[in-house]
Amino acid sequence: MKILVTGGAGFIGSAVVRHIINNTQDEVLNIDKLTYAGNLESLLSIADNPRYSFQQIDICDRQAVEQAFASFQPDVIMHLAAESHVDRSIDGPAEFIHTNIVGTYTLLEVARQYWKGLEADKKAGFKFHHVSTDEVYGDLEHTTDLFTETTPYAPSSPYSASKASSDHLVRAWHRTYGLPVLITNCSNNYGPYHFPEKLIPLVILNALEGKPLPVYGEGTQIRDWLYVEDHARALYKVITEGKCGETYNIGGHNEKQNIEVVKTICQILDALQPQANGQPYESLITFVKDRPGHDLRYAIDASKIQQELGWTPEETFATGIRKTVQWYLDNLTWCRRVQDGSYQRERLGVQP
Repeated sequence: MKILVTGGAGFIGSAVVRHIINNTQDEVLNIDKLTYAGNLESLLSIADNPRYSFQQIDICDRQAVEQAFASFQPDVIMHLAAESHVDRSIDGPAEFIHTNIVGTYTLLEVARQYWKGLEADKKAGFKFHHVSTDEVYGDLEHTTDLFTETTPYAPSSPYSASKASSDHLVRAWHRTYGLPVLITNCSNNYGPYHFPEKLIPLVILNALEGKPLPVYGEGTQIRDWLYVEDHARALYKVITEGKCGETYNIGGHNEKQNIEVVKTICQILDALQPQANGQPYESLITFVKDRPGHDLRYAIDASKIQQELGWTPEETFATGIRKTVQWYLDNLTWCRRVQDGSYQRERLGVQP
């Protein structure tokens, strides 16, 4: 297949691109605007592969997207490009509305026109896969409740509202125009190459620098954690075996309170790289004022994708989080270049 991936320089997108290039014979065109969260250094291991190519494109730029479709002639679209950080969406929602809603609309329209013009055999195999989040469902009241594919939408933040909107657009383009679409909603991802503003890499890197480990409220918020490489496998299985018009929830079966996640990281670091002062890393935990509108609990029912497509996560939280901590310890140069912005300055030709 020829797969066009949007946002392929981001955290999940780069994992998807690496997975496809390393495990299939498919071709990938990665289009990414390269905002602060897009980092081509996450793709260095496959950058020279003849089946991989990259174009710096904003998905809101219709002409550029049309040219990419025309030149690459994709069989499948995997749409991962999105603004995704909740705190940033609270501080500045405009970019989230523009990228997540207008960008998805632009991509849908280009895909629809492209699909209409395909010859019958290629048209029959075309798919538009929209990658979304469990945050569109809001939060769960009871400890036994789970998000299913039919859970009503109740987004809490500008970020999740913009993703909910994009999901609705994709379903509307399927129902109104017949565009063959797939939607996946995933739980919290973690793993290698995660941008350091997110909880797990932030805790790891702050701990190594002896900085406070900030935890919202009392840290009782519960998330279902999904190792990013498990997610990449699931997304590929959806585009190869999923049924058009369907939604698949993807979860890690790993519900943890935020404070439990932070303490687990501290314990792994205590074993792998103890503090010079002999103090446990847990001594750095600092509770801070909770985020406005903070959802208490997310949990995914991933039984549909398991039963219909045969996907289950390979990593438990225990194995995945240890791999993740070890990766950050082994790749501190990548982390520092993200933290000091040098990965962007060099890309833009700006001297440090």
